[in-house]
Amino acid sequence: MRLIRPDWSLQGVQAFSTTRSGGVSTGPWTSLNLGAACGDDPAAVGQNRRRLQALLPGLPHWLRQVHGKRVIHLDDWHAGIEADAAWTDRPGQVLAILTADCLPIVLADRQARLVAAAHAGWRGLAADIPGHLVRSLPVSAGRLTAWIGPGIGPERYLVGEEVRTAFTALDAALAQAFTDTETGRIRADLTFIARTLLRRAGVEQVLDCGLCTASDPQRFFSYRRDGRCGRMATLTWME
Repeated sequence: MRLIRPDWSLQGVQAFSTTRSGGVSTGPWTSLNLGAACGDDPAAVGQNRRRLQALLPGLPHWLRQVHGKRVIHLDDWHAGIEADAAWTDRPGQVLAILTADCLPIVLADRQARLVAAAHAGWRGLAADIPGHLVRSLPVSAGRLTAWIGPGIGPERYLVGEEVRTAFTALDAALAQAFTDTETGRIRADLTFIARTLLRRAGVEQVLDCGLCTASDPQRFFSYRRDGRCGRMATLTWME
């Protein structure tokens, strides 16, 4: 199993994103598909999740992600809960986010008092899920380090004018995230948007893995590239 880890030196906090290698799924879900709602054989997904479980201190808390901005504390978690971000202040509780082009965002308190994670596609970003998550946490934003995991890059993410309009209505500075093309479509830089929103919320340390899911079919699933595909997971917890 090949993993992508943050390049940070935080003590007492763990985080990583999976890739598509190391599992048993076949076809468009080859091989480490961790998504249970994308058409894969449930038995294969179960086996993949058990392989992942061997790397974790506890069961992952999966969310039913709906491209919104709801944030939950894991004390309120139950199977099937609809939310796109969660946080915990309890060691050993594992947060889990599924993606296949959307951005996984991890937040960690540098004093190891809490961790948080969010699923951020363009709709969630337009609703400012990064800022909403930061403001939901009971610590100062200045104590947080953020890590943005693998997601679709601007060279592969083309959108319409309505997407640009949604973001410039949120913050005029986000116009810099968009580049016009000769075809009339617009390149959108979701990582730039996430970084800008995190810093606007007061998070000064924002790290970015710099990996594009859509341009690397050997390592990553990509919904925009393939349509029918699996999901990677990003997980974080306190030791």
